[in-house]
Amino acid sequence: MVKHLPPSIKHLLSLRNPHSYPSPPLAKLNETFTKTFRDAQLKKAETGWLVLTTCTLLTANRPSAVGHLYRFVTRGVGEDDCFPNKLHIPSAINKAALMRESALKSVIFVGVPRVILSLTALHEVLDGEVKQALRTRSRRAATPENIESTVKRGRALWDSIYAPHADKLHDKLGSYHPDFISFIIQSYGTVLAPLPGHTRTYPESSSLEDLDQGNLSRALGSIVGIATLRSEGRVGPQLVSHAFGLLKARYTDGQNEEDAWLSSDEGTEWVIRTVDEILDAVSSEAKGDHIQVKL
Repeated sequence: MVKHLPPSIKHLLSLRNPHSYPSPPLAKLNETFTKTFRDAQLKKAETGWLVLTTCTLLTANRPSAVGHLYRFVTRGVGEDDCFPNKLHIPSAINKAALMRESALKSVIFVGVPRVILSLTALHEVLDGEVKQALRTRSRRAATPENIESTVKRGRALWDSIYAPHADKLHDKLGSYHPDFISFIIQSYGTVLAPLPGHTRTYPESSSLEDLDQGNLSRALGSIVGIATLRSEGRVGPQLVSHAFGLLKARYTDGQNEEDAWLSSDEGTEWVIRTVDEILDAVSSEAKGDHIQVKL
């Protein structure tokens, strides 16, 4: 059994900036959060703001900022970990669940590693009472009984995003590798699509008994796609597809008022512009961070 890395490999792995970016100064982070959140409040789009902010920070590889976002939304503006508001446990559980679900859905667009880093950072800052109240049993474990409904849910989401080109794109991706499109449809059904039951919004409260804890709506799932792909950069065709996906979410039955606005032309533009504003604020220090190699 190999217990230790050889020194030469250990040194090699330390090169090329292997660590995630640190959080920007808290004063700057709070300023950005406050400005964009107040704008979201005016538009009654606080849930969309929390989802896009979580996904932007995750994709920008700023896991410690994800942890600070939890403190911001559960206790208010603060610097040096000093927050003026008392923690309201049921509200904090709901917000933590929404953030956790947003991070999970991001895995489809940016992969496992950054999701692990951000979920770890979030988990580390959760208050004990909140951590204990978040559900610990998976609702997504595949069984012979649920696989058919999962695939059906995934295909329905696929069709709603990519219509009228859904069949053509499905067959095209399947031609690249026979298992590729099957993986995508199953991932859409398992992770990206809303789970059966009620969806949750920013102002709500939650508890361990809440079976729909953190469940994101169809529109919010598209916001996950836009925020991650916009932050990732250089994936234009996929970003365009998921911008269309948010616009098409307006046809979802039973939309709440927030989702109806977010899926409007104005709302979709606001999502993209807000992602840009947050990304610019948290990434400015990284622009001069060049690859360094020691020989």
